[in-house]
Amino acid sequence: MKFVDEVTIDVAAGQGGAGCCSFRREKFIPFGGPDGGNGGRGGHVYAVADRNLNTLVDFRYTRRHEARNGEAGRGSDQFGAAGEDVTLRMPVGTIISDAETGERIAELLTDGERIILAKGGDGGFGNLHYKTSTNRAPRQKTPGWPGEAHALKLELRVLADVGLLGMPNAGKSTLIAAISNARPKIADYPFTTLHPNLGVVRVGPSQSFVVADVPGLIEGASEGAGLGHLFLRHLQRTRVLLHLVDMAPFDDEVDPVAQAKAIVGELKKYDKDLYDKPRWLVLNKLDMVPAEERAARVKDFVKRLRWKGPVYEISALTREGCEPLVRALYQYVAALNAPPIEEPDVRFAEPEDAPVPPAADDPRFR
Repeated sequence: MKFVDEVTIDVAAGQGGAGCCSFRREKFIPFGGPDGGNGGRGGHVYAVADRNLNTLVDFRYTRRHEARNGEAGRGSDQFGAAGEDVTLRMPVGTIISDAETGERIAELLTDGERIILAKGGDGGFGNLHYKTSTNRAPRQKTPGWPGEAHALKLELRVLADVGLLGMPNAGKSTLIAAISNARPKIADYPFTTLHPNLGVVRVGPSQSFVVADVPGLIEGASEGAGLGHLFLRHLQRTRVLLHLVDMAPFDDEVDPVAQAKAIVGELKKYDKDLYDKPRWLVLNKLDMVPAEERAARVKDFVKRLRWKGPVYEISALTREGCEPLVRALYQYVAALNAPPIEEPDVRFAEPEDAPVPPAADDPRFR
Protein backbone atom coordinates (compact mmCIF):
# COMPACT_ATOMS: atom_id res chain seq x y z
CA MET A 1 0.00 0.00 0.00
CA LYS A 2 1.31 3.43 -0.91
CA PHE A 3 1.94 5.66 2.11
CA VAL A 4 0.28 9.08 1.76
CA ASP A 5 0.33 11.51 4.68
CA GLU A 6 -0.88 14.79 3.15
CA VAL A 7 -3.80 15.44 0.78
CA THR A 8 -6.30 18.17 -0.08
CA ILE A 9 -9.98 17.33 -0.54
CA ASP A 10 -13.25 19.13 -1.21
CA VAL A 11 -16.34 18.33 0.86
CA ALA A 12 -19.85 19.58 0.13
CA ALA A 13 -22.94 18.97 2.22
CA GLY A 14 -26.34 18.50 0.65
CA GLN A 15 -28.80 21.29 0.00
CA GLY A 16 -32.08 21.33 1.87
CA GLY A 17 -35.23 20.39 -0.03
CA ALA A 18 -37.73 23.07 -1.04
CA GLY A 19 -41.03 23.46 0.74
CA CYS A 20 -44.31 22.72 -1.05
CA CYS A 21 -47.32 24.96 -1.57
CA SER A 22 -50.37 22.71 -1.80
CA PHE A 23 -54.02 22.60 -0.68
CA ARG A 24 -56.08 19.62 0.29
CA ARG A 25 -58.58 18.79 -2.44
CA GLU A 26 -60.97 15.98 -1.67
CA LYS A 27 -64.59 15.32 -2.51
CA PHE A 28 -67.06 16.58 0.08
CA ILE A 29 -64.33 18.62 1.83
CA PRO A 30 -64.83 22.15 0.49
CA PHE A 31 -62.28 23.82 2.77
CA GLY A 32 -59.38 21.38 2.93
CA GLY A 33 -56.80 24.00 3.80
CA PRO A 34 -53.03 24.00 3.19
CA ASP A 35 -51.16 20.68 3.26
CA GLY A 36 -47.75 21.46 1.72
CA GLY A 37 -44.95 19.78 3.70
CA ASN A 38 -41.47 21.01 4.54
CA GLY A 39 -38.38 19.93 2.64
CA GLY A 40 -35.84 17.54 4.13
CA ARG A 41 -32.42 18.66 5.32
CA GLY A 42 -29.34 18.03 3.22
CA GLY A 43 -26.90 15.31 4.14
CA HIS A 44 -23.94 16.03 6.43
CA VAL A 45 -20.30 15.10 5.80
CA TYR A 46 -18.62 13.42 8.79
CA ALA A 47 -15.06 12.34 9.57
CA VAL A 48 -14.48 9.27 11.75
CA ALA A 49 -11.15 8.08 13.13
CA ASP A 50 -10.38 4.45 12.30
CA ARG A 51 -7.41 2.70 13.92
CA ASN A 52 -7.35 0.11 11.13
CA LEU A 53 -6.15 2.74 8.63
CA ASN A 54 -2.58 4.05 8.49
CA THR A 55 -2.51 6.15 5.31
CA LEU A 56 -4.55 8.77 3.46
CA VAL A 57 -4.18 7.03 0.10
CA ASP A 58 -7.98 6.68 -0.25
CA PHE A 59 -8.24 10.47 -0.56
CA ARG A 60 -5.40 10.86 -3.06
CA TYR A 61 -7.53 9.77 -6.01
CA THR A 62 -11.00 10.65 -4.67
CA ARG A 63 -10.80 14.35 -4.00
CA ARG A 64 -14.45 15.47 -3.92
CA HIS A 65 -17.03 14.12 -1.50
CA GLU A 66 -20.63 15.30 -1.75
CA ALA A 67 -23.64 14.42 0.38
CA ARG A 68 -27.09 14.07 -1.14
CA ASN A 69 -29.66 16.85 -1.19
CA GLY A 70 -32.80 16.68 0.88
CA GLU A 71 -36.08 15.77 -0.79
CA ALA A 72 -38.64 18.47 -1.52
CA GLY A 73 -41.87 18.57 0.45
CA ARG A 74 -45.09 17.27 -1.08
CA GLY A 75 -48.79 17.69 -0.64
CA SER A 76 -50.93 15.66 1.75
CA ASP A 77 -48.77 16.81 4.68
CA GLN A 78 -45.76 14.88 3.36
CA PHE A 79 -42.37 16.14 4.51
CA GLY A 80 -39.28 15.48 2.40
CA ALA A 81 -36.74 12.90 3.51
CA ALA A 82 -33.33 14.02 4.75
CA GLY A 83 -30.37 13.53 2.44
CA GLU A 84 -28.04 10.60 3.07
CA ASP A 85 -24.95 11.49 5.10
CA VAL A 86 -21.37 10.81 3.96
CA THR A 87 -18.85 9.37 6.43
CA LEU A 88 -15.13 9.65 5.65
CA ARG A 89 -12.95 7.19 7.57
CA MET A 90 -9.49 8.56 8.38
CA PRO A 91 -6.47 7.23 10.27
CA VAL A 92 -6.06 8.07 13.93
CA GLY A 93 -3.72 11.06 14.15
CA THR A 94 -5.17 12.98 11.20
CA ILE A 95 -5.16 16.77 11.44
CA ILE A 96 -7.95 18.52 9.50
CA SER A 97 -7.46 22.17 8.59
CA ASP A 98 -8.92 24.69 6.18
CA ALA A 99 -6.95 24.65 2.92
CA GLU A 100 -7.49 28.37 2.28
CA THR A 101 -6.92 29.94 5.71
CA GLY A 102 -4.82 27.21 7.33
CA GLU A 103 -7.07 27.24 10.41
CA ARG A 104 -7.02 23.92 12.25
CA ILE A 105 -10.51 22.44 12.46
CA ALA A 106 -9.97 19.22 14.39
CA GLU A 107 -7.55 16.43 15.31
CA LEU A 108 -8.66 12.80 15.33
CA LEU A 109 -6.75 11.34 18.28
CA THR A 110 -8.97 8.47 19.48
CA ASP A 111 -10.48 5.56 17.62
CA GLY A 112 -14.13 6.14 16.74
CA GLU A 113 -13.95 9.91 17.24
CA ARG A 114 -16.55 11.56 15.02
CA ILE A 115 -16.75 15.18 13.88
CA ILE A 116 -18.82 17.03 11.31
CA LEU A 117 -16.93 18.57 8.40
CA ALA A 118 -19.80 20.13 6.47
CA LYS A 119 -23.34 20.66 7.72
CA GLY A 120 -26.25 20.03 5.43
CA GLY A 121 -28.68 22.83 4.65
CA ASP A 122 -32.05 22.98 6.39
CA GLY A 123 -35.16 22.19 4.41
CA GLY A 124 -37.52 24.92 3.24
CA PHE A 125 -40.95 25.53 4.78
CA GLY A 126 -44.16 24.51 3.05
CA ASN A 127 -47.34 26.50 3.26
CA LEU A 128 -48.56 24.21 6.06
CA HIS A 129 -45.91 25.83 8.26
CA TYR A 130 -47.46 29.27 7.80
CA LYS A 131 -51.02 28.23 8.64
CA THR A 132 -52.51 30.26 11.52
CA SER A 133 -55.94 31.08 12.81
CA THR A 134 -55.93 34.30 10.85
CA ASN A 135 -53.99 33.11 7.80
CA ARG A 136 -55.96 30.02 6.81
CA ALA A 137 -54.87 29.83 3.17
CA PRO A 138 -51.18 30.79 3.08
CA ARG A 139 -49.38 30.56 -0.21
CA GLN A 140 -45.87 31.13 1.10
CA LYS A 141 -43.13 28.59 0.73
CA THR A 142 -39.35 28.81 0.98
CA PRO A 143 -36.55 27.05 -0.88
CA GLY A 144 -34.05 24.88 0.95
CA TRP A 145 -30.90 26.37 2.44
CA PRO A 146 -27.58 25.50 0.78
CA GLY A 147 -25.18 23.13 2.52
CA GLU A 148 -21.65 24.00 3.60
CA ALA A 149 -18.72 23.43 1.26
CA HIS A 150 -15.05 23.50 2.25
CA ALA A 151 -11.63 22.78 0.83
CA LEU A 152 -9.78 20.81 3.51
CA LYS A 153 -6.19 19.80 4.03
CA LEU A 154 -5.60 16.44 5.69
CA GLU A 155 -2.26 15.83 7.38
CA LEU A 156 -1.39 12.54 9.06
CA ARG A 157 0.91 12.46 12.09
CA VAL A 158 1.29 8.97 13.43
CA LEU A 159 0.65 8.34 17.12
CA ALA A 160 3.72 6.77 18.69
CA ASP A 161 5.39 6.86 22.09
CA VAL A 162 9.00 6.54 20.88
CA GLY A 163 10.57 7.95 17.72
CA LEU A 164 13.77 6.77 16.03
CA LEU A 165 16.06 9.47 14.70
CA GLY A 166 19.37 9.16 12.88
CA MET A 167 21.37 9.16 9.68
CA PRO A 168 20.60 6.71 6.86
CA ASN A 169 22.00 3.23 7.59
CA ALA A 170 22.20 3.94 11.32
CA GLY A 171 20.20 0.77 12.01
CA LYS A 172 16.77 2.22 12.79
CA SER A 173 14.85 -0.33 10.73
CA THR A 174 16.95 -3.17 12.15
CA LEU A 175 16.20 -2.00 15.67
CA ILE A 176 12.44 -1.74 15.18
CA ALA A 177 12.46 -5.20 13.59
CA ALA A 178 14.44 -6.59 16.55
CA ILE A 179 12.18 -5.27 19.31
CA SER A 180 8.77 -5.51 17.60
CA ASN A 181 6.86 -7.47 14.97
CA ALA A 182 7.31 -4.74 12.37
CA ARG A 183 9.07 -5.93 9.22
CA PRO A 184 10.43 -2.89 7.40
CA LYS A 185 12.70 -3.18 4.39
CA ILE A 186 16.33 -3.61 5.45
CA ALA A 187 19.25 -3.32 3.01
CA ASP A 188 22.89 -2.20 2.90
CA TYR A 189 22.29 1.08 1.07
CA PRO A 190 21.06 4.49 2.28
CA PHE A 191 17.40 5.55 2.30
CA THR A 192 16.05 2.02 2.42
CA THR A 193 13.14 3.38 4.47
CA LEU A 194 10.98 5.64 2.30
CA HIS A 195 7.97 6.05 4.61
CA PRO A 196 7.31 5.78 8.37
CA ASN A 197 6.94 2.36 9.97
CA LEU A 198 5.17 1.64 13.24
CA GLY A 199 5.96 -1.23 15.58
CA VAL A 200 4.29 -2.31 18.82
CA VAL A 201 6.85 -3.39 21.42
CA ARG A 202 5.50 -5.96 23.90
CA VAL A 203 7.12 -5.88 27.32
CA GLY A 204 4.54 -7.97 29.15
CA PRO A 205 1.01 -9.39 28.76
CA SER A 206 -0.55 -5.93 29.10
CA GLN A 207 2.57 -3.79 28.79
CA SER A 208 3.46 -2.27 25.44
CA PHE A 209 4.39 0.93 23.64
CA VAL A 210 4.59 2.08 20.01
CA VAL A 211 7.81 2.92 18.15
CA ALA A 212 7.92 5.01 14.95
CA ASP A 213 10.72 4.66 12.41
CA VAL A 214 11.09 7.50 9.88
CA PRO A 215 13.48 7.88 6.93
CA GLY A 216 16.97 9.02 7.85
CA LEU A 217 18.11 12.64 7.95
CA ILE A 218 21.27 14.00 6.38
CA GLU A 219 23.01 17.35 6.66
CA GLY A 220 21.26 19.92 4.49
CA ALA A 221 17.81 18.39 4.90
CA SER A 222 16.39 21.85 5.57
CA GLU A 223 17.39 22.76 1.99
CA GLY A 224 15.80 19.59 0.62
CA ALA A 225 18.79 17.23 0.65
CA GLY A 226 17.80 13.58 0.76
CA LEU A 227 14.15 13.29 1.72
CA GLY A 228 14.41 16.60 3.57
CA HIS A 229 12.13 17.23 6.53
CA LEU A 230 9.24 15.49 4.81
CA PHE A 231 8.56 12.89 7.51
CA LEU A 232 9.73 14.64 10.68
CA ARG A 233 6.14 15.65 11.43
CA HIS A 234 5.51 12.05 12.47
CA LEU A 235 7.84 12.48 15.46
CA GLN A 236 6.01 15.49 16.88
CA ARG A 237 3.62 13.40 18.99
CA THR A 238 6.23 11.07 20.45
CA ARG A 239 7.22 11.18 24.13
CA VAL A 240 10.93 10.49 23.68
CA LEU A 241 13.35 10.35 20.75
CA LEU A 242 16.05 7.71 20.31
CA HIS A 243 19.04 9.17 18.49
CA LEU A 244 20.75 6.20 16.82
CA VAL A 245 24.40 6.57 15.90
CA ASP A 246 26.40 4.19 13.72
CA MET A 247 29.58 3.46 15.68
CA ALA A 248 31.11 1.41 12.85
CA PRO A 249 30.59 3.33 9.58
CA PHE A 250 31.70 1.80 6.29
CA ASP A 251 33.94 4.77 5.53
CA ASP A 252 36.72 5.27 8.07
CA GLU A 253 36.83 8.98 7.25
CA VAL A 254 33.26 9.48 8.48
CA ASP A 255 33.12 10.98 11.96
CA PRO A 256 30.09 9.74 13.99
CA VAL A 257 30.29 12.82 16.23
CA ALA A 258 29.97 15.16 13.24
CA GLN A 259 27.01 13.14 11.96
CA ALA A 260 25.30 13.29 15.35
CA LYS A 261 25.77 17.06 15.55
CA ALA A 262 24.39 17.45 12.03
CA ILE A 263 21.21 15.55 12.99
CA VAL A 264 20.71 17.75 16.05
CA GLY A 265 21.22 20.86 13.92
CA GLU A 266 18.64 19.78 11.36
CA LEU A 267 16.21 18.97 14.14
CA LYS A 268 16.58 22.46 15.58
CA LYS A 269 16.05 24.07 12.16
CA TYR A 270 12.85 22.10 11.61
CA ASP A 271 11.00 22.61 14.89
CA LYS A 272 12.12 24.02 18.23
CA ASP A 273 9.52 21.98 20.14
CA LEU A 274 10.76 18.78 18.52
CA TYR A 275 14.33 19.77 19.34
CA ASP A 276 13.36 20.25 23.01
CA LYS A 277 11.84 16.77 23.33
CA PRO A 278 13.71 14.29 25.58
CA ARG A 279 16.39 12.46 23.57
CA TRP A 280 18.30 9.32 24.45
CA LEU A 281 21.57 8.47 22.77
CA VAL A 282 21.72 4.92 21.38
CA LEU A 283 25.10 3.77 20.10
CA ASN A 284 24.45 1.01 17.57
CA LYS A 285 26.55 -1.61 15.73
CA LEU A 286 28.93 -2.10 18.65
CA ASP A 287 29.23 -5.77 17.68
CA MET A 288 31.47 -4.58 14.83
CA VAL A 289 33.80 -2.78 17.25
CA PRO A 290 36.53 -4.90 18.88
CA ALA A 291 35.69 -5.65 22.50
CA GLU A 292 38.93 -4.15 23.80
CA GLU A 293 38.25 -0.85 21.98
CA ARG A 294 34.54 -0.55 22.74
CA ALA A 295 34.69 1.23 26.11
CA ALA A 296 37.33 3.74 24.98
CA ARG A 297 35.47 4.54 21.75
CA VAL A 298 32.18 5.08 23.56
CA LYS A 299 33.83 7.29 26.19
CA ASP A 300 35.57 9.37 23.52
CA PHE A 301 32.33 9.76 21.54
CA VAL A 302 30.31 10.95 24.55
CA LYS A 303 33.07 13.35 25.58
CA ARG A 304 33.43 14.94 22.14
CA LEU A 305 29.67 15.23 21.72
CA ARG A 306 29.37 16.74 25.22
CA TRP A 307 26.36 14.55 25.87
CA LYS A 308 24.77 14.66 29.33
CA GLY A 309 21.68 12.50 28.79
CA PRO A 310 21.10 8.73 28.89
CA VAL A 311 23.44 6.56 26.78
CA TYR A 312 22.69 2.97 25.68
CA GLU A 313 25.11 0.66 23.92
CA ILE A 314 23.40 -1.88 21.68
CA SER A 315 23.69 -4.04 18.62
CA ALA A 316 20.35 -4.18 16.81
CA LEU A 317 21.58 -7.06 14.63
CA THR A 318 22.55 -9.38 17.51
CA ARG A 319 20.00 -7.77 19.91
CA GLU A 320 22.73 -7.17 22.44
CA GLY A 321 21.65 -4.47 24.90
CA CYS A 322 18.13 -4.19 23.42
CA GLU A 323 16.37 -5.69 26.44
CA PRO A 324 17.56 -3.04 28.97
CA LEU A 325 16.70 -0.31 26.45
CA VAL A 326 13.17 -1.65 25.98
CA ARG A 327 12.60 -1.94 29.73
CA ALA A 328 13.81 1.59 30.34
CA LEU A 329 11.63 2.96 27.54
CA TYR A 330 8.52 1.25 28.89
CA GLN A 331 9.10 2.54 32.41
CA TYR A 332 9.60 6.06 31.07
CA VAL A 333 6.50 5.99 28.85
CA ALA A 334 4.35 4.32 31.53
CA ALA A 335 5.33 7.01 34.04
CA LEU A 336 4.23 9.73 31.60
CA ASN A 337 0.95 7.97 30.83
CA ALA A 338 0.10 7.28 34.48
CA PRO A 339 -2.80 9.36 35.82
CA PRO A 340 -1.78 12.08 38.26
CA ILE A 341 -2.16 11.33 41.95
CA GLU A 342 -4.86 13.52 43.41
CA GLU A 343 -3.95 15.21 46.65
CA PRO A 344 -6.69 15.03 49.30
CA ASP A 345 -8.49 18.26 50.09
CA VAL A 346 -7.46 19.39 53.56
CA ARG A 347 -10.88 20.96 54.10
CA PHE A 348 -12.48 17.51 54.28
CA ALA A 349 -9.66 15.61 55.99
CA GLU A 350 -10.56 14.28 59.43
CA PRO A 351 -8.26 15.30 62.29
CA GLU A 352 -6.11 12.58 63.81
CA ASP A 353 -7.72 12.96 67.26
CA ALA A 354 -11.30 12.74 65.96
CA PRO A 355 -13.53 10.41 68.03
CA VAL A 356 -14.16 6.97 66.56
CA PRO A 357 -17.88 6.30 65.92
CA PRO A 358 -19.31 3.30 67.81
CA ALA A 359 -19.75 0.00 66.01
CA ALA A 360 -23.14 -1.31 64.98
CA ASP A 361 -23.02 -4.09 67.59
CA ASP A 362 -22.27 -1.67 70.44
CA PRO A 363 -24.37 -2.59 73.55
CA ARG A 364 -25.52 1.01 73.83
CA PHE A 365 -27.66 0.53 70.72
CA ARG A 366 -29.51 -2.52 72.06
